Amino acid sequence: MQVFKGVLLASGETTDITVEGSQVTKVGKTTESGLDCSGLMALPGFVDLHTHLRQPGYEASETVLSGSRSGAAGGYTALFAMANSDPVADTASVVEQVMKLGEEAGLLEVRPIGAVTKGLAGTELSALGLMANSKAKVKVFSDDGHCVHDPLVMQRALTYVKGLGAVIAQHAQEPRLTEGSQMNSGELSTELGLKGWPSVAEESIIARDALLAEQVGARLHICHLTTAGAVDVVRWAKARGIQITAEVTPHHLMLTEEVVRSYDPVYKVNPPLRRTEDTLALREGLIDGTIDIIGTDHAPHSSEKKDCEWEQAAFGMVGLEHAASVAQEVLIESGASDWKRFTEVMSSKPAEIGSLEGHGTIAEGQPANLVLLDPAASRTVTAVTHSLSHNNPFAGRELKGRVVHTVFRGKFSVKDGKVKNA
Repeated sequence: MQVFKGVLLASGETTDITVEGSQVTKVGKTTESGLDCSGLMALPGFVDLHTHLRQPGYEASETVLSGSRSGAAGGYTALFAMANSDPVADTASVVEQVMKLGEEAGLLEVRPIGAVTKGLAGTELSALGLMANSKAKVKVFSDDGHCVHDPLVMQRALTYVKGLGAVIAQHAQEPRLTEGSQMNSGELSTELGLKGWPSVAEESIIARDALLAEQVGARLHICHLTTAGAVDVVRWAKARGIQITAEVTPHHLMLTEEVVRSYDPVYKVNPPLRRTEDTLALREGLIDGTIDIIGTDHAPHSSEKKDCEWEQAAFGMVGLEHAASVAQEVLIESGASDWKRFTEVMSSKPAEIGSLEGHGTIAEGQPANLVLLDPAASRTVTAVTHSLSHNNPFAGRELKGRVVHTVFRGKFSVKDGKVKNA
């Protein structure tokens, strides 16, 4: 038995949490002795609906084990692994392999995401039913990194997953409008001599897919919103009653295109960092519920893919270990929202979208998937984390909030800030 004494819940209540085996058995004061957690927030373990674990195929950038360590260090108890591995996760055998690697790591729950189309090519549907009915029980499908750009293919995919009780997570980017694009389109891209990435490439796909989802009656999730216009489109679709959800990344909440002036490839990301007006609209959308969750889009890359000229560098940033601090900055430190909303965007809502049981709540009789967070602690972010890659856009910045303990199924994956077996 493990008792977490004097924890602060999102409701504002100070209490104890008792864990026996893999379950929470009591949320309430107890006379039992236990671990002093005074000053720590007890929150449901975080759930990331958008992680790139790179295995199989790109183990120089990340493995399921190293990504799990990074996730646990960031307070996560579940990660959804995107399908753009090599081979692509477009068959039952590959998604089962990813799930098995997660089970062997044992630090958190790894849920594979299946590719919508074979080879992420955008032309022929993958074996969606076989992946959904495999041991991995895939409930989220995405070609992330690529847009399902053909409307007929997208319509067929939405129709198919409706019958599976699953969701399509779309990388909203019209490819013909972004060929060779390097950063946000505007005055700064012209000044820097980098090809611009127009907002309409994102917004047009979201509008199209929202209407397709409405026609089919299926669920649609939009990955990594970046523009004020995209927030408006999602808000419109929700008002219309369409089953649409959306996510925003930590880096799009905190950084703008201005950092690209340095030509540092750490800031090269797909979709790109946008204007200050867009960042403010994303924050507003997260606070008012238009944007449902924070998804890290943790995209590790080896140094050979990032330590080069901007135009040759890979797109992507790591994000698992500082996402909670960004959420705290945007929602709590700003005074704009509260810990209840923090729990929704980091835990309960991503679990709901991903049809993931046993996460997103702290309740008696439920699995003990918890994070104990010190909200008063400040830390200076370093490029080196538990990830194999160091492409961290927040390196050198001071952020509040430190994960002290992460508990997965009743056992510490992180204790006193140290990751198990790291």
